[in-house]
Amino acid sequence: MVNWKRKEFLILFMMQAKILMREPAVLFWGIVFPILMALGLGLAFTQKINTVYRIAVISDQNNLGYDNLNKFETFLKKDTKQIKDSITNKVEYKFTLNNKKLGNSTYIFLRTDRSDASVLLKRGEINLIIEEKNDSIEYNFDPVNADAQLTYLNISRIINNRGSLDKNINENVEPLMLKGTRYIDFLIPGLIAMGIMMSSVWGLGYGIIETRSKKLLRRMIATPMKKSYFLISLISVRAIMNFLEAVLLFTFSYLVFGTTIQGNILALILIFIAGNIGFAGISILTACRTANPEVGNGLINAIITPMIVLSGIFFSYHNFPDWAIGFIKILPLTILADGIRSIFIEGAGLKEIVIPFFTLLITGFVCFFIGLKLFKWY
Repeated sequence: MVNWKRKEFLILFMMQAKILMREPAVLFWGIVFPILMALGLGLAFTQKINTVYRIAVISDQNNLGYDNLNKFETFLKKDTKQIKDSITNKVEYKFTLNNKKLGNSTYIFLRTDRSDASVLLKRGEINLIIEEKNDSIEYNFDPVNADAQLTYLNISRIINNRGSLDKNINENVEPLMLKGTRYIDFLIPGLIAMGIMMSSVWGLGYGIIETRSKKLLRRMIATPMKKSYFLISLISVRAIMNFLEAVLLFTFSYLVFGTTIQGNILALILIFIAGNIGFAGISILTACRTANPEVGNGLINAIITPMIVLSGIFFSYHNFPDWAIGFIKILPLTILADGIRSIFIEGAGLKEIVIPFFTLLITGFVCFFIGLKLFKWY
């Protein structure tokens, strides 16, 4: 039987509460940060007042299918106006259907050729392609993509319920069978990029913080070892581990799902190295002075969690509002994931990865040298 003493319990309780209050960072990461994450996810996935559907139209200036789309807009008595699309930076056409209960639906038609439409589809910037063929309007989309099916059903329903574009034109659905258009093809490059980040930030950054908190790093002061040698050795081991993990993941996806690399292998190796350097530098900067594991845990989560949510690992970041996409594109994980994904599914080569390669490289070196200057053993 426990001899319960209320006074002693209250004293211990107050002591633990004061210890916790002396670490405001712990309270921030435990209370405020989840609220901020809920806000970010809410912006991406809650019902929007105006839902935008982007559709590629395979057509030239005089193509019958493109003219019919304009007739359809006129038939619906909606104001058709030219816009400069935020994604493609091209002048296109849009119209909006108003619905007070379900929200407005805006359809943006991007006139392009087949190759550009395929690239936009692989990137997740569109999910439906419309093309006029043999006096019929053909819809091309991935049949397992729920958003693409919804877009198709919306447009088809409008056509069938409010009148045909032309009595001689029929609808036809052709499932897309292009390499790189499946969800798994989109996912695997993102998982490789996320693996580099997680392994570097947690394995490298948190490892240093934990070792410092146990007062093991201070023992190395007595040795003639340089800080730079110590840190570079950690980075090198972690990079080799990341390479093995990426190879195993790709091998598994190749054997099970038939995932292939359509682009340049050398470009993939270079962007992989740059990604490791970039996140290793960020990890060193994060862990250069932190000695409290709880604070370190919060700092690391503050760095990686927003990027996991925002950077298009599991879904296209074009689900977020247009004003946020510009910021999302400059995140290190977005740069790395987009670079790897372009090689895997778009057939990108050395020329296409020059900018992301040097961006990640410079980020890594700058963060590393700042972290090296600020680094302390204890």
